[in-house]
Amino acid sequence: MNGFEKRANRIKEKILHKTLEMMRTTDPKGIRIADISKAAEVSQVTIYNYFGSKEALLREVFVDYFDKAVRDFEDNMNEGHSLKEKVAHIIDLEKSAYRDFPPGLIKQMLAEDAELARYIEAMYRERTIPLTVRIIREGQASGVISEDVSIENVLAFIQIYMNQYEALLDMADKSADRDKFLEGMVQMFFYGLSGKR
Repeated sequence: MNGFEKRANRIKEKILHKTLEMMRTTDPKGIRIADISKAAEVSQVTIYNYFGSKEALLREVFVDYFDKAVRDFEDNMNEGHSLKEKVAHIIDLEKSAYRDFPPGLIKQMLAEDAELARYIEAMYRERTIPLTVRIIREGQASGVISEDVSIENVLAFIQIYMNQYEALLDMADKSADRDKFLEGMVQMFFYGLSGKR
């Protein structure tokens, strides 16, 4: 990569980073290219040259964020951690993701952007499900997950859980300690009411 490409990549990363910061506090519809331009200290023309439109920029922020999260998860999977350590890592990733992209925001973005919806579906099918299946198989091989529980059962349970995640976040916001509430829900999901680990 030559000097020009390195500089271009740094500028693009700065724009993505500043846009993500704005998405944490502002509805995407309220974000303007002028605001991003000011925060990233680049011209509006530069943003349009790199991304083409505000919608394409928001999509790339989302895609870049989740690509990095999946790569982080894949790296963690390959580092020889125990199932418990992998679950702890999943909890941390999940808390970060839902802080940055609450389910309501994700639903809104997917409803308004068919290309992003296709990306998420492909990511789920091609990368997330295989990683989940791998964790289940490793857990069964080590005796941590019962052999009586099928992969299909676990995947169905995950789907049910994720379909209710927005309601869980609402309950978490009303609790005394949001992070502790969410961690308890994820622990219960993985280890049941007995908390056996």
